[in-house]
Amino acid sequence: MTLQRLLGIDLSIIQAPMAGVQGSALTVAVSNAGGLGSLPCAMLSPEAMREELAAIRNQTRKPYNVNFFCHAPPAPDAGREAAWRAALAAYYAEFGIDASGIPAGPGRSPFDRPAADILAEFKPAVVSFHFGLPAPELLTRVKAWGAKVLSSATTVDEALWLEARGVDAIIAQGVEAGGHRGMFLSDELSTQVGTFALVPQIVRTVKVPVIAAGGIADAKGVAAALALGAAGVQIGTAYLLCPEATTSAVHRAALQSEAARHTALTNLFTGRPARGIVNRIMRELGPIGSTTPAFPLATAAIAPLRAAAERRGSGDFSPLWSGQNASGCRALPAAELTRQLSRVA
Repeated sequence: MTLQRLLGIDLSIIQAPMAGVQGSALTVAVSNAGGLGSLPCAMLSPEAMREELAAIRNQTRKPYNVNFFCHAPPAPDAGREAAWRAALAAYYAEFGIDASGIPAGPGRSPFDRPAADILAEFKPAVVSFHFGLPAPELLTRVKAWGAKVLSSATTVDEALWLEARGVDAIIAQGVEAGGHRGMFLSDELSTQVGTFALVPQIVRTVKVPVIAAGGIADAKGVAAALALGAAGVQIGTAYLLCPEATTSAVHRAALQSEAARHTALTNLFTGRPARGIVNRIMRELGPIGSTTPAFPLATAAIAPLRAAAERRGSGDFSPLWSGQNASGCRALPAAELTRQLSRVA
């Protein structure tokens, strides 16, 4: 079965869900253009999730994807939090921030029963997950209304794990991809390989369709992924300059600058490896910090620095998520970009 038939779409293009830089407008634009638009829900409150889903339902009859994280919430570690704030102390002083007034807490929520309750009201055609899969009873509930389930694999072992648990298609996330690594069976970064090495390995190993993700920025990249056996592609970075995206001004400027050629995996912003444009804090502390609290607890302490710097027009403390290939970023309407990406000769 083709990916188009499986998901009910016209084009084998999936817009990657990108929490923090998009809402329903991008989802709707891509779905209406014939691709699969995606709504990231990891940073949405239940009320915001319901509002965004209602907005999608009011603007398209086409299939769309709703995406969630599946991490296990960590136990707070006071010692690690203190060490992390100590590492940031000089920056707090620079911006005149009183660290004692910064609350601790998570910045992203995993898929849970209340989220499933909301989804059941809308019954989206596709639900995707990052960092594995939710509890079996939650997965069963999602499948009960006929939703197709996707999840990200960064290794062959992860792909086999997902296939054994009944996913309908696997997103092969190469190390070039922007944003969070979907890795969940191991924390070892040396296991992470490039898209065009990963895709054929997973295609040979599993029976379900494989979706290529990471470093694909134009129609030629799409064609190359399909030639390696991918049933479709998932693209995120190329959409960040679209008017429908909510990408901040400092993030847009970075994507259009020479800085976008230098990205790295970093855990400084959330506690989990994610690829972004190298900025001041990544250079000065090193992109991977040993004192960073577990995902997603690192977010709270760095948030005031991000806000203070962005008020000055600086992205020095912002997560400037980007894949290794930002060359496809253009300020085009998302529908037009989707159609251009699908023009495979």
